[in-house]
Amino acid sequence: MAEIINMPRLSDTMEEGTVAAWLKKVGDKISEGDILAEIETDKATMEFESFHEGTLLYIGIQEGQTTKVDELLAIIGEPGEDISGLLNGESAPKPEVKEVTKEAANTPVETKNEAPANAELPEGVIVVAMPRLSDTMEEGTVATWLKKVGDKVSEGDILAEIETDKATMEFESFQSGTLLYIGLQEGESAKVDALLAIIGPAGTDVSGVAANFSSSVPAKKEEAPKQEAPKVEPKVEAPKAEAKVAKPVVTSTSNGRLFISPLAKKIAEEKGINLNQVQGSGENGRIVKTDVENFVPAASGAASVGKFVPAGQEDFEDVPNSQMRKAIAKALTNSKFTAPHYYLSVEFDMENAISFRTQFNSIPDTKISYNDIVVKACALALKQHPQVNSQWFADKMRLNNHVHIGVAVAVPDGLVVPVVKFASEQSLPQIGAAVRDLAGKAKNKKLTPAEMEGSTFTVSNLGMFGIDTFTSIINQPNSAILSVGNIVEKPVVKNGQIVVGNTMKLSLACDHRTVDGSTGAQFLQTLKGYIENPVTMLV
Repeated sequence: MAEIINMPRLSDTMEEGTVAAWLKKVGDKISEGDILAEIETDKATMEFESFHEGTLLYIGIQEGQTTKVDELLAIIGEPGEDISGLLNGESAPKPEVKEVTKEAANTPVETKNEAPANAELPEGVIVVAMPRLSDTMEEGTVATWLKKVGDKVSEGDILAEIETDKATMEFESFQSGTLLYIGLQEGESAKVDALLAIIGPAGTDVSGVAANFSSSVPAKKEEAPKQEAPKVEPKVEAPKAEAKVAKPVVTSTSNGRLFISPLAKKIAEEKGINLNQVQGSGENGRIVKTDVENFVPAASGAASVGKFVPAGQEDFEDVPNSQMRKAIAKALTNSKFTAPHYYLSVEFDMENAISFRTQFNSIPDTKISYNDIVVKACALALKQHPQVNSQWFADKMRLNNHVHIGVAVAVPDGLVVPVVKFASEQSLPQIGAAVRDLAGKAKNKKLTPAEMEGSTFTVSNLGMFGIDTFTSIINQPNSAILSVGNIVEKPVVKNGQIVVGNTMKLSLACDHRTVDGSTGAQFLQTLKGYIENPVTMLV
């Protein structure tokens, strides 16, 4: 029987996917685990494996095209099988949302029919629902199944890897038995508490349970545009030889394809590096992150220049928005237009901070940055001004007595905010080490949910890019964010004399619902004392 393959949800915030390359063409034999296509998500370009066996009968989305999650991607079945009914939407396999109490189970079941609820459970059968693996998680995506139907499952065994809104996490079973049914295939998503799987005694017939329990719709079941019913045997171009595979397990072959990890590909795109010139050091010649970061282009007179356009001729290029960019746009728009922002700008004398950092870094094996000094100073100032260290909620305002500072980190396709926990209690070297570790994890997409949760205040620093002053959008539910500019050498007036000095401009964006102007100003005065006299932070 033919199986419809929908656009999978390959990242926690993915709403649409773009087919970067098809690795199979219509008529090809497909085995379970074969790579069908490379799909660009809001995080990276990832390989999409088949969970079914058969022949690829139909491809719905061509290379370079984009569609919403859960729209028709391909159909796999028996050679010559009639799939016209599926193409006409007669049996769309889109799961329906069914709310399930968390007590009921722990793992989601993918059902492709709309069905009544509540079938009686046979003895010993457990329905496992999609778990809530992070505090803000509303839906999850099955990244990988570590068990297959028919496998024995013991309590504590890892059933699957599930992508949340924060990271990919292992999900262990709290039951023992045989895995009788899997509802969500790898790459598919469902809301928390939707059916994920069924565990029970071997040989138990659970088809009725699966059929009578509507699984959760993948994330947002919007009225996705209906796929036009193309002919059953459409023309599909074979995968291009230069398609860049982005999963760490890829290996190079002799057919001219270029193999590269997702992170390395993103970094290369950001830096404009020609991957054909990069020598891969990974397994079987795969290009990895360090290869791209350490790449030095060969000396050449051909400098990178923009496209030549004849004078007087209009020319443009439409670049589709990546999924990560869309997610960032949504979050920032929500913050900008729900929190009444206002801004307080100051300029600090950095002479003492420069001397302090120079002396501090003279200690063997010690290195702190100006950003570390700012983070530490903010942490101490926030202890004295809990109103700025607050969070706004619909029914209350929370004044935090602990200080967790989020540090904005740019990654190839957006911005993440890892959190330095209990920053006021850490020394400058500890803060420096923590920030470097978190920034490294952010750029390698290794941050865990715990490392991105709980910030009470945020620091965004663009000084290293030569930016003198800027304003930021508040990272909700925080009440404020500090924008840090470059240290600038300029004429200043001291004791009535014009002398050469070094100053730094900062801008504090505040949520007027929680932080009044005078409160923000007092916080900046305290911050000024610490930054202009950093030795006071050691007391």
